[in-house]
Amino acid sequence: MDLDTVRTFVAAADAGRFQEAAAELAVTQQAVSKRIAALERDLGVRLFTRTPRGAELTIDGQAFLPHARELLRAADRAVASVRAGSRPLRVDVITSRSAQSGLMRGFHRAHPEIELDVVMLFDIERAVAAIRSGAIDASFRAVAAPGRPLPEGVESVRVIDEPLQLLVGPGHALAAARSVPLARLAGHRIWMPGVVPGTEWAAYYDDLVAEFGLTIEVTGPNFGSDALLDTVADTPALATFMGGQTRLVWPAGHGLRRIPVTDPTPVYPHSLLWHRDNPHPALAVLRAHLAATAAGHGAAGTWVPDWAIPR
Repeated sequence: MDLDTVRTFVAAADAGRFQEAAAELAVTQQAVSKRIAALERDLGVRLFTRTPRGAELTIDGQAFLPHARELLRAADRAVASVRAGSRPLRVDVITSRSAQSGLMRGFHRAHPEIELDVVMLFDIERAVAAIRSGAIDASFRAVAAPGRPLPEGVESVRVIDEPLQLLVGPGHALAAARSVPLARLAGHRIWMPGVVPGTEWAAYYDDLVAEFGLTIEVTGPNFGSDALLDTVADTPALATFMGGQTRLVWPAGHGLRRIPVTDPTPVYPHSLLWHRDNPHPALAVLRAHLAATAAGHGAAGTWVPDWAIPR
């Protein structure tokens, strides 16, 4: 099957008009029509129905579309297998202020010759799909939440455990504490509007609440970290959790305190995910760097959910 015709079909399906597909592919509209006709002859079915609004997929076209996309992804992976060293290593760090971002900054300092492309994907399903398709080379995630095993071919290794800290404003009852036992947080309101149901961090905090009887509130719109810091600074009744290696900056007048949590210390288990068939030469360098430098996971006196992958 000719990949140009498949690529033309996908472009036309996405655009909904042969003319727009032609512009995207830098060919004539006649060329698009000829390629679609050739593909329909090869398959023995009609893929599009012409309408006054453009071109709509037939039932057969709708059935063929996901397979056509996979054909193109497979072709891209085949090309990448022999040209991997010519493109940047693409790694998902979730957010720019996270511990994962710090790990990648350390990797860049140690290996400035390796070109990097750092991306930020929201949920684990999207990250895993990007790993499988070759859109990214690796991702930092907490795995594997109950009922959510990694697909065949996707591998992981736990690289760092990030201790949680309690963040409070100057008027909070615990503001003067040098550390606070986890059990002492029962009854205090911990506000975390960024915890989204269905994410791996939501599964983590659900288990933390169940294990230690905490109260974590996720109500209200999530206006981002700056708004969260403003509210915690101004509201003595509220606290929030943040990673000990998360880099946040707030005005000096906020008077916020970061308080270590102990007995046990809850830690967030960061793992590196990648596809075992990924050919990028820098991926092995990244894995070796993390194995050598990302210490601090599995320490005594810490807590992680039972579903976290082994160290």
